[in-house]
Amino acid sequence: MKTVIVTGANGNLGAAVTKEFLDKNYRLIVTISNEKARTDFIPHPNLDISVVDLTNEKDTASFVEQTILKYQVIDAALLLVGGFAMGDISTTTGNDLHKQIALNFETAYYVTRPLFAHLISNTKGTIVFIGARPALNPAQGKDLVSYALSKSLLFKLAEFLNEAAKGLNVSVSVVVPSTLDTPLNRKSMPDVNPDNWVKPSEIAETLEFLVSDKSVSLRETVLKIYNNA
Repeated sequence: MKTVIVTGANGNLGAAVTKEFLDKNYRLIVTISNEKARTDFIPHPNLDISVVDLTNEKDTASFVEQTILKYQVIDAALLLVGGFAMGDISTTTGNDLHKQIALNFETAYYVTRPLFAHLISNTKGTIVFIGARPALNPAQGKDLVSYALSKSLLFKLAEFLNEAAKGLNVSVSVVVPSTLDTPLNRKSMPDVNPDNWVKPSEIAETLEFLVSDKSVSLRETVLKIYNNA
């Protein structure tokens, strides 16, 4: 049984990922931001829930270290925490930028830093970041400056880590969804056909593939899951 850390497990994507991985007999250590969010989960023998402020480096490192002590081997991490913000260069302040970097990049970095050392020591393991198409597409990114910049850091971090892990069975991947088919997106974009969007369950299946032994030969992977959006 593989042991996987999942951050942001109570969001739309996180709920789909949790179901997919529990259904396929993984052990999940999931993080939530407050005790109230525990009610979002159905109890399961392979589900371990921790309340962690992932924007706090010390608390996050302690969580990773305690998880390693408890389970001995962590096989993968799926870093799903993130948030969205509008704004072009004229409206995006330094404070706006800092908020997005904290939410989209630092929450992933603070888990990755201690965990990557563990994976290197074990010579195997997988980390997956959730990227964003505006970080790759300037036509979209110009109106989402803080969001796109914060997500772009994940692509560069993945490159650095993959270089550091060369020769080992340690891989860092970036999955890039287009628009997710969620109740909020359907409500906010009623004139757009949701059939063109990406279902959270489809991304969950892709993440399971990346963690499974079926993807053992993949390296420096960036997967664009756009459908027709």
